[in-house]
This record gives sequence, C-alpha cells and structure tokens, in this order.
Amino acid sequence: MMIVYAILVFCLLIFVHELGHFISAKAMGIKVNKFALGMGPVLIRFQRGDTEYSLRAFPIGGYCLMEGEDEDSSDACAFNNKSFPAKALVVVAGSVMNLLLAVLILSAVYFSYGMPTNIIKELSPDLPAVKAGLLPGDEIVRIEDKKIREWNDITETIAKSKGDSVTVVAERDGEQLTFEIGVVKSEDGRRIIGITPLLSKNPVRALTYGTVSTFDLGVRMIEIIGQLITGEVSTDNLTGPVGIVYMVGDSAKLGLIYLAQLTALISLNLAIVNMLPFPALDGGRLLFLIIRLFTGKTISDETEGKIHFIGLMLLFGLMIYITVQDVGKFLL
Repeated sequence: MMIVYAILVFCLLIFVHELGHFISAKAMGIKVNKFALGMGPVLIRFQRGDTEYSLRAFPIGGYCLMEGEDEDSSDACAFNNKSFPAKALVVVAGSVMNLLLAVLILSAVYFSYGMPTNIIKELSPDLPAVKAGLLPGDEIVRIEDKKIREWNDITETIAKSKGDSVTVVAERDGEQLTFEIGVVKSEDGRRIIGITPLLSKNPVRALTYGTVSTFDLGVRMIEIIGQLITGEVSTDNLTGPVGIVYMVGDSAKLGLIYLAQLTALISLNLAIVNMLPFPALDGGRLLFLIIRLFTGKTISDETEGKIHFIGLMLLFGLMIYITVQDVGKFLL
C-alpha cells in the first residue's frame, strides 16, 4: 500500500504540472505533439487532433511535448514562433498549477478540521478563565487594548502580555461583559488562561488559511534552498523518490489528512524547485526566454535544446546520487 499511495501522489503531482503546460499551450494556440503521464514503455496510447496522449509504465515523470519547444520549426503554431508573453505563460503554468494544488489541498485540510474562532467552546477546569466566570459560547471581542477578530489574536495577545492577569471583554447574549483573568503557564511554557475555541467550517476562511500557510511554507522552502547553495544545510538532508515513498507510507499510516498535507508540501516543493534558473527546469527555460528577448536568435533553438539536455543529464545524475543516499538511509 505504501507503494500504491506513493504512485498515486506522484501521478497526481506530475499530471497537474503537465496539465498546466498543456492547457496554457492550447490556450495560446501552440501545437502539442505529445502529452504523456509516466515514462518508459507505453501502456495506453491514442490520438486526438494534433496530440498523441499516452499512459506509460513508470510513474516517475511525464511530459507535454510542444512543436518547436527544443528545435527550430517553421510551423506557425510552434512554441518557438509565439510571442514572449505566450511562451512565458506556458513555461510557468506547470509550477503555478502545483502551487494552486498545494493551496487547495491545505484549504481542504483546514476545512476538514475546522478553523478556530474567537468563540469559547470549552474551559479547562481549575484554570483562571473558568474561575473568572467565562462560559462556553462567550465571544471574546477584546483583550486589554487589542480588538479580537480571530483565535490567533487571542493567543498572540495573551502571549505578549506582561502582567499576572489580563482584562478580557466577552459578548454574551448581546451584552458585553468585562473579566479580569489570571494568566498561567502551560507545560510547554505558553501563557494561557484555559479556554478552547469553537471550530468553524467556513470555506472562505479555509481558503484564506490555506493560502497563507502555502505562502509561509514557500518562504521557508526558499530559505532552505538558499542555505543548501551556501552550504549552511548539507546535501545529506536532501530526499529523493525512495525517501518520498517512505514518507508517503508513514503519512498514510497516520491517516488521510497527514497524507494530504505531505502531498501539498511535495507539490509546493515541485513548484518552487521547477522555477530555479537551471537548464531543463522551467525556471531555466524562462531564463533563456528572457535572454533571447534581448539577444534575438544569438542562441538558436537547437543550441538551447542541447543546453537543456545537458541540464537534464546533470539532474538525472543528482537524482541517482540522492537515490543511492536514500537507499542507505531507508533500506540498509
């Protein structure tokens, strides 16, 4: 089942990425010669219009092969004969789709769990809030001078408070009541008053939470990539397909929610890594588009294609290195 889950995750992420290239290419009037999910021997193949669609044996990749993508073509519908904005859109569309997938998955996770509100669901016995007279259903609207709109406002305001107590204004049955509530420390050192929030399943808030979480994760990933480049983080921490299979299996054992969160994380990782300015990656292709926007045909389509091929071989070499490293960590 671990392998099955891993295949499903890989196929989803690759399909979404290549679908982004495919949809944007079709929208820009670019001829797509082949659209494949997977690599290696063909399992299923059929032709529709100008495009050959195929499902291949190994779920470790996929591709959207456009006319004139890596070679000169005189076809008016070829990639190389389209305008810079059209080509740039097609290049970044795959990563954009992976980014959107991460947002949607995390938003669905938040919606499934529910988002904490500033309404009290439960109070911990023997802690200050219940002793002060707060009740389940009370809506906290102010703490000290801070207006409360959501649960994070509550936790942040209490965490930043300095005294032994805080002044809390709560709304109950349309009436605002004021409480002076003591602040204590939890076992992990957090300042608390002993309340638990009511969870709300609001799709708009879930989408907001999902978007913000994706952004925060993306910033952290970019920081780590920078640390890899500078040597602050060792390449021993990199994980390839073998490691991902094991992580997917472990997440699946914990439940569907954990597997969904890992899928979102991998999708976001794929979106960011693909936009790095390295040959064969989408970011490398975008870099060449920008260079050729100013230099014209100084670099031919054929020359660019060869550079991307070299980049692809280097990436395969890196993948082999990481896979050997993963085998040592997870299988031996």
